Amino acid sequence: MIPPIASRFVAGETPASAFEHVRETNESGVKVILNLLGEHYDNRAEADGDTAAYVDLVRDIGSTDLDACISVKPSQIGLDAGDRVFEENFRAIVEAGDRHGVFVWCDMEDYTTTDVTLDAFEELAREFEGGVGLCVQANLKRTKADLERLADVPGKIRLVKGAYDEPKEVAYKQKSKVNEAYREYLEFMFANFEGGIAVGSHDPKMIEYATDLHEEYGTDFEVQMLMGVREDAQRELVEQGYEVWQYAPYGGKWFSYFYRRVRERKENALFALRAVVGV
Repeated sequence: MIPPIASRFVAGETPASAFEHVRETNESGVKVILNLLGEHYDNRAEADGDTAAYVDLVRDIGSTDLDACISVKPSQIGLDAGDRVFEENFRAIVEAGDRHGVFVWCDMEDYTTTDVTLDAFEELAREFEGGVGLCVQANLKRTKADLERLADVPGKIRLVKGAYDEPKEVAYKQKSKVNEAYREYLEFMFANFEGGIAVGSHDPKMIEYATDLHEEYGTDFEVQMLMGVREDAQRELVEQGYEVWQYAPYGGKWFSYFYRRVRERKENALFALRAVVGV
Protein backbone atom coordinates (compact mmCIF):
# COMPACT_ATOMS: atom_id res chain seq x y z
CA MET A 1 0.00 0.00 0.00
CA ILE A 2 1.32 3.42 -0.96
CA PRO A 3 1.68 5.71 2.08
CA PRO A 4 -0.02 9.12 1.97
CA ILE A 5 3.26 11.01 1.55
CA ALA A 6 3.95 9.12 -1.70
CA SER A 7 0.39 9.25 -3.04
CA ARG A 8 0.94 12.90 -3.96
CA PHE A 9 3.22 11.73 -6.78
CA VAL A 10 1.92 8.22 -7.60
CA ALA A 11 -1.61 7.35 -8.74
CA GLY A 12 -1.88 4.10 -6.80
CA GLU A 13 -0.61 0.60 -7.42
CA THR A 14 -3.31 -0.74 -9.73
CA PRO A 15 -4.99 0.31 -12.98
CA ALA A 16 -8.22 0.79 -11.02
CA SER A 17 -6.61 3.32 -8.69
CA ALA A 18 -4.94 5.02 -11.65
CA PHE A 19 -8.30 5.32 -13.42
CA GLU A 20 -9.83 6.85 -10.30
CA HIS A 21 -7.06 9.45 -10.30
CA VAL A 22 -7.75 10.18 -13.97
CA ARG A 23 -11.45 10.71 -13.27
CA GLU A 24 -10.73 13.10 -10.41
CA THR A 25 -8.12 14.99 -12.44
CA ASN A 26 -10.34 15.22 -15.51
CA GLU A 27 -12.96 16.99 -13.39
CA SER A 28 -10.67 20.04 -13.30
CA GLY A 29 -10.11 19.87 -17.05
CA VAL A 30 -6.61 18.37 -16.79
CA LYS A 31 -5.96 15.31 -18.96
CA VAL A 32 -3.71 12.46 -17.82
CA ILE A 33 -0.78 10.52 -19.27
CA LEU A 34 -0.52 7.20 -17.43
CA ASN A 35 2.84 5.51 -16.95
CA LEU A 36 3.24 2.04 -15.45
CA LEU A 37 6.33 2.27 -13.25
CA GLY A 38 9.24 0.07 -14.29
CA GLU A 39 12.47 0.39 -16.28
CA HIS A 40 15.81 -1.19 -17.17
CA TYR A 41 14.65 -4.76 -17.62
CA ASP A 42 17.52 -6.77 -19.07
CA ASN A 43 15.46 -9.87 -19.86
CA ARG A 44 12.65 -10.25 -22.32
CA ALA A 45 10.17 -11.87 -19.94
CA GLU A 46 9.87 -8.76 -17.76
CA ALA A 47 9.74 -6.47 -20.79
CA ASP A 48 7.05 -8.60 -22.42
CA GLY A 49 5.10 -8.61 -19.16
CA ASP A 50 4.94 -4.82 -18.96
CA THR A 51 4.19 -4.64 -22.67
CA ALA A 52 1.17 -6.90 -22.16
CA ALA A 53 0.11 -4.73 -19.21
CA TYR A 54 0.28 -1.64 -21.43
CA VAL A 55 -1.76 -3.32 -24.17
CA ASP A 56 -4.41 -4.15 -21.56
CA LEU A 57 -4.26 -0.60 -20.21
CA VAL A 58 -4.76 0.86 -23.68
CA ARG A 59 -7.75 -1.41 -24.25
CA ASP A 60 -9.28 -0.39 -20.93
CA ILE A 61 -8.75 3.34 -21.55
CA GLY A 62 -10.33 2.96 -24.96
CA SER A 63 -13.48 1.49 -23.39
CA THR A 64 -14.01 4.59 -21.21
CA ASP A 65 -14.70 8.26 -21.78
CA LEU A 66 -11.61 9.29 -19.81
CA ASP A 67 -9.24 11.94 -21.18
CA ALA A 68 -6.14 9.78 -20.87
CA CYS A 69 -3.28 8.29 -22.85
CA ILE A 70 -0.08 6.41 -21.96
CA SER A 71 3.68 6.88 -21.94
CA VAL A 72 6.28 4.09 -22.02
CA LYS A 73 10.01 3.92 -21.36
CA PRO A 74 12.23 2.12 -23.91
CA SER A 75 14.18 0.26 -21.22
CA GLN A 76 10.91 -0.89 -19.67
CA ILE A 77 9.69 -2.59 -22.83
CA GLY A 78 12.92 -4.27 -23.83
CA LEU A 79 15.68 -1.92 -24.98
CA ASP A 80 18.16 -3.28 -22.44
CA ALA A 81 17.37 -6.77 -23.73
CA GLY A 82 18.05 -5.76 -27.33
CA ASP A 83 16.94 -3.21 -29.92
CA ARG A 84 14.65 -5.71 -31.65
CA VAL A 85 12.85 -6.55 -28.40
CA PHE A 86 12.12 -2.86 -27.83
CA GLU A 87 11.02 -2.30 -31.42
CA GLU A 88 8.66 -5.28 -31.40
CA ASN A 89 7.11 -4.38 -28.06
CA PHE A 90 6.78 -0.70 -28.91
CA ARG A 91 5.02 -1.66 -32.12
CA ALA A 92 2.61 -3.93 -30.24
CA ILE A 93 1.66 -1.08 -27.91
CA VAL A 94 1.24 1.45 -30.73
CA GLU A 95 -0.87 -1.02 -32.70
CA ALA A 96 -3.10 -1.41 -29.64
CA GLY A 97 -3.31 2.36 -29.34
CA ASP A 98 -4.36 2.59 -32.97
CA ARG A 99 -7.07 -0.05 -32.49
CA HIS A 100 -8.53 1.57 -29.41
CA GLY A 101 -8.00 5.25 -30.20
CA VAL A 102 -5.45 5.86 -27.42
CA PHE A 103 -2.38 8.03 -27.97
CA VAL A 104 1.00 6.49 -27.10
CA TRP A 105 3.99 8.52 -25.87
CA CYS A 106 7.55 7.23 -25.75
CA ASP A 107 9.82 8.73 -23.10
CA MET A 108 13.49 9.40 -23.84
CA GLU A 109 16.18 7.96 -21.60
CA ASP A 110 19.96 8.50 -21.53
CA TYR A 111 21.83 9.67 -24.62
CA THR A 112 22.99 6.16 -25.61
CA THR A 113 19.38 5.23 -26.41
CA THR A 114 18.52 8.26 -28.53
CA ASP A 115 19.15 6.89 -32.02
CA VAL A 116 17.20 3.65 -31.67
CA THR A 117 14.33 5.48 -29.96
CA LEU A 118 14.17 8.14 -32.68
CA ASP A 119 14.22 5.53 -35.43
CA ALA A 120 11.43 3.48 -33.85
CA PHE A 121 9.30 6.57 -33.27
CA GLU A 122 9.68 7.93 -36.79
CA GLU A 123 8.81 4.60 -38.40
CA LEU A 124 5.68 4.12 -36.31
CA ALA A 125 4.59 7.78 -36.43
CA ARG A 126 4.64 7.71 -40.22
CA GLU A 127 2.99 4.29 -40.43
CA PHE A 128 0.19 5.14 -37.99
CA GLU A 129 -0.19 8.74 -39.16
CA GLY A 130 0.67 10.47 -35.93
CA GLY A 131 -0.81 8.34 -33.17
CA VAL A 132 2.46 8.39 -31.26
CA GLY A 133 4.63 10.99 -29.53
CA LEU A 134 8.28 11.26 -28.49
CA CYS A 135 10.17 13.12 -25.77
CA VAL A 136 13.34 15.05 -26.67
CA GLN A 137 15.77 16.67 -24.24
CA ALA A 138 17.03 20.23 -24.51
CA ASN A 139 20.26 19.52 -22.63
CA LEU A 140 21.57 17.26 -25.40
CA LYS A 141 23.73 19.07 -27.95
CA ARG A 142 22.27 16.97 -30.77
CA THR A 143 18.66 18.03 -30.18
CA LYS A 144 18.56 20.86 -32.74
CA ALA A 145 19.45 18.39 -35.49
CA ASP A 146 16.92 15.90 -34.13
CA LEU A 147 14.17 18.51 -34.19
CA GLU A 148 15.03 19.40 -37.78
CA ARG A 149 14.65 15.73 -38.65
CA LEU A 150 11.32 15.48 -36.82
CA ALA A 151 9.72 18.67 -38.13
CA ASP A 152 7.70 16.89 -40.83
CA VAL A 153 7.02 13.67 -38.91
CA PRO A 154 3.37 13.27 -37.86
CA GLY A 155 2.65 12.86 -34.18
CA LYS A 156 3.74 14.93 -31.20
CA ILE A 157 7.05 15.99 -29.68
CA ARG A 158 7.45 16.69 -25.96
CA LEU A 159 10.35 19.05 -25.19
CA VAL A 160 11.86 18.68 -21.71
CA LYS A 161 15.03 20.11 -20.22
CA GLY A 162 16.51 16.67 -19.51
CA ALA A 163 17.00 14.82 -16.23
CA TYR A 164 19.94 12.51 -16.97
CA ASP A 165 23.51 13.26 -15.87
CA GLU A 166 25.07 13.07 -19.32
CA PRO A 167 28.77 13.58 -20.21
CA LYS A 168 29.76 17.15 -21.04
CA GLU A 169 30.82 16.00 -24.51
CA VAL A 170 27.18 15.38 -25.46
CA ALA A 171 25.18 17.61 -23.10
CA TYR A 172 25.06 21.13 -21.72
CA LYS A 173 25.86 21.08 -18.02
CA GLN A 174 25.08 24.67 -17.01
CA LYS A 175 21.48 25.40 -16.10
CA SER A 176 21.61 28.72 -17.94
CA LYS A 177 22.77 27.01 -21.14
CA VAL A 178 20.02 24.39 -20.89
CA ASN A 179 17.45 27.15 -20.44
CA GLU A 180 18.86 29.00 -23.43
CA ALA A 181 18.67 25.85 -25.55
CA TYR A 182 15.12 25.13 -24.38
CA ARG A 183 13.96 28.56 -25.50
CA GLU A 184 15.77 28.20 -28.83
CA TYR A 185 14.22 24.80 -29.49
CA LEU A 186 10.77 26.00 -28.50
CA GLU A 187 10.97 28.82 -31.01
CA PHE A 188 12.17 26.45 -33.72
CA MET A 189 9.25 24.12 -33.03
CA PHE A 190 6.60 26.84 -33.04
CA ALA A 191 8.04 28.26 -36.27
CA ASN A 192 8.51 24.96 -38.11
CA PHE A 193 6.04 22.40 -36.71
CA GLU A 194 2.42 22.35 -37.81
CA GLY A 195 1.32 21.43 -34.30
CA GLY A 196 1.86 18.57 -31.91
CA ILE A 197 4.10 20.54 -29.58
CA ALA A 198 4.16 19.50 -25.93
CA VAL A 199 5.88 21.85 -23.49
CA GLY A 200 7.15 19.50 -20.80
CA SER A 201 8.13 21.95 -18.10
CA HIS A 202 7.17 23.27 -14.68
CA ASP A 203 9.16 26.46 -15.29
CA PRO A 204 6.70 29.39 -15.40
CA LYS A 205 9.08 31.35 -17.64
CA MET A 206 9.17 28.61 -20.26
CA ILE A 207 5.41 28.19 -20.21
CA GLU A 208 4.96 31.94 -20.58
CA TYR A 209 7.44 31.92 -23.47
CA ALA A 210 5.44 29.15 -25.13
CA THR A 211 2.22 31.14 -24.84
CA ASP A 212 3.97 34.13 -26.41
CA LEU A 213 5.20 31.95 -29.28
CA HIS A 214 1.68 30.60 -29.72
CA GLU A 215 0.41 34.15 -30.09
CA GLU A 216 3.16 34.92 -32.61
CA TYR A 217 3.00 31.80 -34.77
CA GLY A 218 -0.48 30.44 -34.07
CA THR A 219 0.91 26.92 -33.61
CA ASP A 220 -1.10 24.63 -31.33
CA PHE A 221 0.59 23.27 -28.22
CA GLU A 222 -0.09 21.60 -24.89
CA VAL A 223 1.57 21.80 -21.48
CA GLN A 224 2.68 18.67 -19.64
CA MET A 225 3.57 18.52 -15.94
CA LEU A 226 4.12 15.80 -13.38
CA MET A 227 1.50 14.64 -10.92
CA GLY A 228 2.14 16.30 -7.56
CA VAL A 229 4.10 19.24 -8.96
CA ARG A 230 2.48 22.67 -9.40
CA GLU A 231 -0.99 21.18 -9.69
CA ASP A 232 -2.51 24.59 -8.92
CA ALA A 233 -0.73 25.96 -12.01
CA GLN A 234 -2.07 23.04 -14.06
CA ARG A 235 -5.64 23.97 -13.18
CA GLU A 236 -4.99 27.69 -13.72
CA LEU A 237 -3.66 27.04 -17.23
CA VAL A 238 -6.81 25.07 -18.05
CA GLU A 239 -8.92 27.97 -16.80
CA GLN A 240 -6.95 30.23 -19.15
CA GLY A 241 -7.90 28.01 -22.08
CA TYR A 242 -4.75 25.94 -22.52
CA GLU A 243 -4.58 22.17 -22.95
CA VAL A 244 -2.84 20.57 -19.98
CA TRP A 245 -1.74 16.97 -19.48
CA GLN A 246 -0.53 15.55 -16.19
CA TYR A 247 2.04 12.74 -16.25
CA ALA A 248 0.84 10.29 -13.61
CA PRO A 249 2.80 7.11 -12.79
CA TYR A 250 1.28 4.14 -11.03
CA GLY A 251 2.21 0.60 -10.05
CA GLY A 252 4.00 -1.46 -7.44
CA LYS A 253 7.46 -0.07 -8.23
CA TRP A 254 6.59 3.29 -6.72
CA PHE A 255 9.28 3.75 -4.05
CA SER A 256 12.25 4.64 -6.26
CA TYR A 257 10.13 7.06 -8.27
CA PHE A 258 8.87 8.79 -5.12
CA TYR A 259 12.42 8.99 -3.77
CA ARG A 260 13.59 10.76 -6.96
CA ARG A 261 10.74 13.26 -6.78
CA VAL A 262 11.59 14.14 -3.17
CA ARG A 263 15.31 14.51 -3.87
CA GLU A 264 15.03 16.66 -6.96
CA ARG A 265 13.06 19.58 -5.50
CA LYS A 266 13.41 21.23 -2.11
CA GLU A 267 9.69 21.90 -1.82
CA ASN A 268 8.96 18.22 -2.41
CA ALA A 269 11.31 17.27 0.43
CA LEU A 270 9.63 19.80 2.72
CA PHE A 271 6.22 18.40 1.82
CA ALA A 272 7.34 14.88 2.72
CA LEU A 273 8.90 16.07 5.98
CA ARG A 274 5.72 17.89 7.01
CA ALA A 275 3.70 14.77 6.27
CA VAL A 276 5.97 12.66 8.43
CA VAL A 277 6.11 15.00 11.46
CA GLY A 278 2.52 16.16 11.13
CA VAL A 279 3.07 19.92 10.73
